[in-house]
Amino acid sequence: MLPFLFSEYPQSTPESAGFHIISVPLERSVSYGGGTAKGPAAILKASQQLEAWENGHAPGESGFYTAPAIDCAGTPEVVLDRVRAAVAFALTCGATPVVLGGEHSVTLGALRAFGALSDNASSDSLPLGIVHIDAHADLRKIYEDDPYSHACVMYRIANELKLPLAQFAVRELAKEEADARKQFSVLHYDADILAKTGMPFRPLPPDFPRRLYISFDVDGLDSSLMPATGTPSPGGLFWHDALRLLANCCEEREVAGMDIVELAPIPGMHHADFTAAKLTHALMVLALTTKRNSVP
Repeated sequence: MLPFLFSEYPQSTPESAGFHIISVPLERSVSYGGGTAKGPAAILKASQQLEAWENGHAPGESGFYTAPAIDCAGTPEVVLDRVRAAVAFALTCGATPVVLGGEHSVTLGALRAFGALSDNASSDSLPLGIVHIDAHADLRKIYEDDPYSHACVMYRIANELKLPLAQFAVRELAKEEADARKQFSVLHYDADILAKTGMPFRPLPPDFPRRLYISFDVDGLDSSLMPATGTPSPGGLFWHDALRLLANCCEEREVAGMDIVELAPIPGMHHADFTAAKLTHALMVLALTTKRNSVP
């Protein structure tokens, strides 16, 4: 598979790239529809059709390094540690990690890499807040007897890593997840609230961390825009609303990393794959333009 946007930019070395694209074709706990193992490759393939410029910016000028796909064989902890190592390497190189899933469980591995930096008291890695766009809260303590399920990833992040969490566009919520929101003080703007009030101008409170990690499950988008996912749900975000929401979140903040997960390609349906690739590119633009907000 060609590297991300190789149609426009040659592959950079890891040390010189501004972005490390890390594919994690994990599919072990998906619910309803399958296919997330093919998601990262579909995004890479669709990226060849992107323009180099997105909204007047060209992230590729900072350099793209597309890492070898993560081996997803083995226990969940083994796979998550491989993700952690790849993201840690990106951070060591001074690059912004861009993780392509695969099921949402991969986010835990990515954020453990940031946690390891925090343990080493790296001044440029503290603190970190999570901006989570998804149809689901993913705050179950255990799901189908599996604590590593994609439905549990945000619970594990909040409980294990103690990272502040802000959720947007959720519209499928269990009572135990509502309880977990209270337990972990999760900020949330669910889809019904966004539909009634519109996009908040300042979604994050002043005390929310200035460094952000964006975790974007593609089912956070409306199912008419993104049908290629395990559980497409109506009432989600549309393109410009999603980007405006993220831009508002990032005002006076910096994007330190991101993941785009849960794409389950449908054979012959190109628009969903292209949407995921374009979303990836747009989030890179957001990361690039927020670097001016870096914490000294």
